[in-house]
Amino acid sequence: MAFEYAPAPESRSVVDIAASYGLFIDGEFAEAADGKVFKTVSPGTEEVLSEVAQAGEADVDRAVRAARRAFTGWSALPGSERAKYLFRIARIVQERSRELAVLETLDNGKPIRETRDVDLPLVAAHFFYHAGWADKLEHAGFGADPRPRGVAAQVIPWNFPLLMLAWKIAPALATGNTVVLKPAETTPLSALFFADICRQAGLPKGVVNILPGYGDAGAALIGHADVDTVAFTGSTGVGRTIARSVAGTGKKLLLELGGKGANIVFDDAPVDQAVEGIVNGIFFNQGQVCCAGSRLLVQESIEEELLAALKRRLSTLRLGDPLDKNTDIGAINSAAQLARIAAMVERGEAEGAERWSAPCELPSAGYWFAPTLFTNVTQAHTVAHDEIFGPVLSVLTFRTPDEAVAKANNTPYGLSAGVWTEKGSRILAVANKLRAGVIWSNTFNKFDPASPFGGYKESGYGREGGRHGLEAYLDV
Repeated sequence: MAFEYAPAPESRSVVDIAASYGLFIDGEFAEAADGKVFKTVSPGTEEVLSEVAQAGEADVDRAVRAARRAFTGWSALPGSERAKYLFRIARIVQERSRELAVLETLDNGKPIRETRDVDLPLVAAHFFYHAGWADKLEHAGFGADPRPRGVAAQVIPWNFPLLMLAWKIAPALATGNTVVLKPAETTPLSALFFADICRQAGLPKGVVNILPGYGDAGAALIGHADVDTVAFTGSTGVGRTIARSVAGTGKKLLLELGGKGANIVFDDAPVDQAVEGIVNGIFFNQGQVCCAGSRLLVQESIEEELLAALKRRLSTLRLGDPLDKNTDIGAINSAAQLARIAAMVERGEAEGAERWSAPCELPSAGYWFAPTLFTNVTQAHTVAHDEIFGPVLSVLTFRTPDEAVAKANNTPYGLSAGVWTEKGSRILAVANKLRAGVIWSNTFNKFDPASPFGGYKESGYGREGGRHGLEAYLDV
């Protein structure tokens, strides 16, 4: 008999969500200049969590001016002094990690075991790591006396709200820049809690400013004349628009955009291990990951065996309450994203690909989509070349390593890939030919703040993390 899991919900009492939140400008929370607000909703239940001030152009200007004033003093601090603040922030994040994990799960919809075991430890690790660089920038390979650029405009997505914040704010502060950050409109709460952490750490006023809002606020921030660096993580379409708007302005631009990662499984790979890697590659965070392994390329001779094992494994995944510690698959982030996933899946079926969805009961409230895979997929199918950004896997086959590489590279994206084989020489040979910024061998979705992350082609340019990630914030 299969094990039956009793409910194991994490307590919501560890986080106190206020009825309303303001913008965080110059070290203080304030209402939007025009008084506009919006509501943030929990994807798992559709309940309203809080009301949040909605930034407009006047608020953007106020925040950028605050960041510019703060830049003079912040950039003049010795690196060792800036490092103290970053270390302090990292420790506070660790101390408040349970609270922040529950908050992130409520606002985003991802399972608590992911926010608790992946997101929060990495958030703290990024601040610890970049604190170490703050007084060693002359050894980073960018010259003897690298200087900060000034004010950084940062726009982050909803799939990893607090982690994307850490990826951007930590290197900016370590290198002496000040920040104006706009979180996604569907997940503003963890960024606002981070604003409180900045105050708790005693960070000087104006060094970090948080502006919840919609696309118009992001456009105003990116287009502000007194911004020196723009860092954006999000869709390729928006990235193109930003690149055009920034061209010729002298602003340094960092783009981390979409992906359609290939997970390549050779016939000598350990099947059970590969199945776990495939599941982690595409169903982690409900597939709402830019570097997800959303295309499975399996060697033809083991396709039947691998797919049988994969379907058995998908049938054991537990979908439901994101706050339950047993949950594997949480809620889709929003109604709009769920509609996009459903439309893409319907198109895949209409084009002739064969759909299989794991048998599971979907909750009556919230935004849910069962883990799904498509077989009989060709490279002409929409599900094989367009980013779905959901728990949907497209399966293609290959016969030779050269065919695998050709199919893996046959995409406008170039963010990630995985290679599964027992032969180290094959891993190196194939990885060397793949046009992707991050390549995992016999694993997937493993991150470290010391390792640079970024892509090629329509997946953007520039790198985040590691020594390479400091460059966007330095005048080099």
